[in-house]
Amino acid sequence: MLGHDVIHLRGLEFYAYHGALPEEQVLGQRFLIDMDLFSDLSQAGSSDRVEDTIHYGEVYQVIKTCVTGERHQLVERLAEDIAQRVLRQFSCTSVRVEVHKPQAPIPGIFRDVSVEIWRTAGDRV
Repeated sequence: MLGHDVIHLRGLEFYAYHGALPEEQVLGQRFLIDMDLFSDLSQAGSSDRVEDTIHYGEVYQVIKTCVTGERHQLVERLAEDIAQRVLRQFSCTSVRVEVHKPQAPIPGIFRDVSVEIWRTAGDRV
């Protein structure tokens, strides 16, 4: 059944400086990224050649550059940046990006705050 192939990247952890508060821009914090890359993987499954798939090591480097190379006030913008760059550079039909901010400045007890977006190749900006 075509259209249901996916490569998952889970728990990619980076230290970066995103946030609306001045302290977040100075002190920084941990961010975790989960990503799903949707693409027809049948050719790679038959050929056993890395050239026929999406090289997840290269995707990791793109995500790392997005997270650590720039600063954004909103994790929504960070997620969008990751999605658009991956869609431009790799042959996937769509992506799901989830940005976790486990130390978000919320005065309360919580495990995690995250933003999740889904984008297709036709949504490129």
